[in-house]
Amino acid sequence: MVDVLLGLQWGDEGKGKIVDYFAPFYDVIARFQGGPNAGHTLYVNDKKVVLHQIPSGIFHENTTNLIGNGVVLDAVTLRRECETVNSFGVDFRKNLYISERTHLILPTHRALDKASELQKGNEKIGSTLKGIGPAYMDKTGRNGLRVGDLLDKSFTTQYIKLRLKHQKLLDSMNFHEDISAWEEEFFDALEFMRQFKIVNGEYFINDKISQGKKVLAEGAQGSMLDVDFGTFPFVTSSNTISAGVCTGLGVAPQKIKDVIGVTKAYCTRVGSGPFPTELHDNMGEELRRIGNEFGATTGRPRRCGWIDLVALNFACMVNGVTKLVMTKADVLDAFDELKVCTSYVVNGEKTNQVPFQMTRVAIEPEWKSFKGWKQDVTAMKSAAELPGVMKDYVSFINDYLGVKVAYISNGPGRDQLIEI
Repeated sequence: MVDVLLGLQWGDEGKGKIVDYFAPFYDVIARFQGGPNAGHTLYVNDKKVVLHQIPSGIFHENTTNLIGNGVVLDAVTLRRECETVNSFGVDFRKNLYISERTHLILPTHRALDKASELQKGNEKIGSTLKGIGPAYMDKTGRNGLRVGDLLDKSFTTQYIKLRLKHQKLLDSMNFHEDISAWEEEFFDALEFMRQFKIVNGEYFINDKISQGKKVLAEGAQGSMLDVDFGTFPFVTSSNTISAGVCTGLGVAPQKIKDVIGVTKAYCTRVGSGPFPTELHDNMGEELRRIGNEFGATTGRPRRCGWIDLVALNFACMVNGVTKLVMTKADVLDAFDELKVCTSYVVNGEKTNQVPFQMTRVAIEPEWKSFKGWKQDVTAMKSAAELPGVMKDYVSFINDYLGVKVAYISNGPGRDQLIEI
């Protein structure tokens, strides 16, 4: 069977640590969508490591790691990551596999991403400029190059053909940046990639399942950034929800068992786009400061706000979440009062539903207030030790969502996770 672990907000929920925690209980960790815009932060031997493309099980010796066909892969980023992993004494060649159907991000995809964002001006979506959107566009446009193409002797010819097509687009957008250095680095990284175990991913993963192996599908970004169900157009270019596992790995829906949803105890968002519970005051600044809310991939300061149960309930619904993990609960230790959004007032009408187009309507959140626990929870090891006020906060969320918080993260360390 396959369990799924994914984010329920706008990404940055702390999924890397949670996957790292669960990894020893699984035989295979598989990435099913997204690209190097993901930033999964782990702490290995008390050192911070950010993984962008390699599945978060790579530091566990007996865990197989698969980059699935739903991912778009940047060979240069992958090479750098492998070097980082290697510096910890981990042989990435042993347990890292790549699906031959995985699409490649080309240097011209990065250029197109940058050109497109520059053209948008004030309406830019906050892209990480890593070429992910254009790579997915080539995938749906049936132009893209895939990892399996590397093994074909006509790869360079295919590359030149696609590059020329991209160059015409760049010329039409009046973008003339020299990307020759990017190309040199790209082809060096492709040579590096040839040493990997490139596999027929769908047969590979289904063979593991038929052997009774336990598989954990690792999501990137968050559910509210899903290309279909997120805050469009301020979304990513892939399906970040649990349905993306089927198309991103080649597994049937009935093979999916548990869907583990990760949410912060509050809310954050990087870049542009709707954020109904965003705080524009000192409270938002305090959340950012205490939570060290800066992007793992971009370093950009994250927008901060109280937890949004309307959006969270929506994410639980479309994912079929069976259990919740609440991260960064310790960030709320210092606050006298906490708030949760229980409904929206949209154009004067109260609703518990996420609107179709959040950018076109005025959304006012309705709040329920809670007393802060005003207690350091970072050293606590069991649910029994948690403050009563904190349990009330979590209990209300459980009842509202109809899904239980099964784990609470009370710090960045591997051991700072309390099972409820």
